[in-house]
Amino acid sequence: MKQDAVKLLIIDDDPKVSWILSEGLEGTYEIHTARDGVEGIQVASAEKPDLILLDIKMPGMDGIEVLSRLKKSDLRTEVIMLSGHGETEYVVESIRQGAAEFVNKPFDVKEVELHIQSVLEKSRLRQELTDLKTELKYKSQYDSFVGDSPKMLEVKNIIEQVADSELTVLIRGESGTGKEIVARMLHQMSGRSRSAFSKVNCAAIPRDLLEAELFGYEKGAFTGAHKTKPGRFEVANKGTMFLDEIGDMPLELQSKLLQVLEQQEFVRVGGINNIKVDLRIICATNRNLEEAIGGKLFRDDLFYRLNEITIFLPPLRERKDDIPLLVDHFFKRYCLQYKKEMAPMSREAISKLMASDFPGNVRQLENLVKQVVVREDEDIIEDLLLRDHQIEPAMSYQPSGRLQPVAVGAGTAETVVQDQPQDQQDFSLKRRVSKAVASEEKKLISQVLNKVNWNRRKAAEILEISYRSLLYKIKEYRINEIK
Repeated sequence: MKQDAVKLLIIDDDPKVSWILSEGLEGTYEIHTARDGVEGIQVASAEKPDLILLDIKMPGMDGIEVLSRLKKSDLRTEVIMLSGHGETEYVVESIRQGAAEFVNKPFDVKEVELHIQSVLEKSRLRQELTDLKTELKYKSQYDSFVGDSPKMLEVKNIIEQVADSELTVLIRGESGTGKEIVARMLHQMSGRSRSAFSKVNCAAIPRDLLEAELFGYEKGAFTGAHKTKPGRFEVANKGTMFLDEIGDMPLELQSKLLQVLEQQEFVRVGGINNIKVDLRIICATNRNLEEAIGGKLFRDDLFYRLNEITIFLPPLRERKDDIPLLVDHFFKRYCLQYKKEMAPMSREAISKLMASDFPGNVRQLENLVKQVVVREDEDIIEDLLLRDHQIEPAMSYQPSGRLQPVAVGAGTAETVVQDQPQDQQDFSLKRRVSKAVASEEKKLISQVLNKVNWNRRKAAEILEISYRSLLYKIKEYRINEIK
């Protein structure tokens, strides 16, 4: 910070003190003065000085109260208190309220200037530390967004271009692709990074509670509203509001959200006064909003307002070249977290992962790698992938209009197919093959176990799988020892 750019505000009811300081510091700093606390707060709000010299004893609003109000405001201003002899209790209180230093009267102007330089230097160092922490936090967020495939490089380029703008961003993509990471990156790379990042999942909060959660409510607005509570929009003031699963927001709340976007104001539940907010809104969804608009489930005017910038996150199956990078990233993270010392995953293991479509995207891959690290066994990869492919709804709607159970797991496929009419059989190649493989696995493991009299370690050697993997399969397939 150059000294000739530093703004200095002197608040003192004694014109002589203000004159001495102004004359002594003029030319080095840009000087502003105020003769009482009320005027001082007004000048501070208008000029936003870098440092304030504030007298403790003034008629009306004294220096302690002025200091308290300044610290509660949005101003990031350092304050040096000017105190007379015998005002020790005021000095202690001023330090408690956040004053940087204090100077006793009478004083020498050179002494005051030394205090000013000291406070400004400390402020500069604190700012550098804050900037460094912000940069490291942003870098951590950016490092967790792994991928150098063409599609991911395009996404990262858009993030860098729009992060520091005030444009509303709509992040679209399947579940597990990293939409929240992108939202946090946009926040950390923006000028709002020092303020709050508030997240609300519109699908996770019951419909009748979502309005109160977002907009807050007044005391007595409904049964149980014993006191006024600010909503998430107020909490996020000056910062970023992230609305996840925006496609699940009830239609009746979408008009209130549109008001926030267009006018930066809203009314609490049960309230009558408009509340102004200054925030940036980022939304995410895995739903097809165009179809929702056609079905009258989503407002078209809100869609176009949210759609100032759209970021599409590709599913993992469309950027498989990123899988080795993601595996390495998660492997190192969880080895460190769980204090495991393991050799990197083998090429064979990576190849198996590359061959998977990962319907759960990056989240599914991360969970898989975490289990490999925790159990210290990469041989379980096939089992985990097979299990994930076998996950199906517990109930399925049939053409007859009746809800019927759908068999899940090994050893049930043949029975289900035989019991169903020809036009209702499951012709999914992936599911049929998975069930057939599981059935053969169960038969082979049972044969080997019986052959070696249920010596599990010997059976694992014959089957050429790990002992842990064998135990897992015995439990999964519910293989019982025949006695």
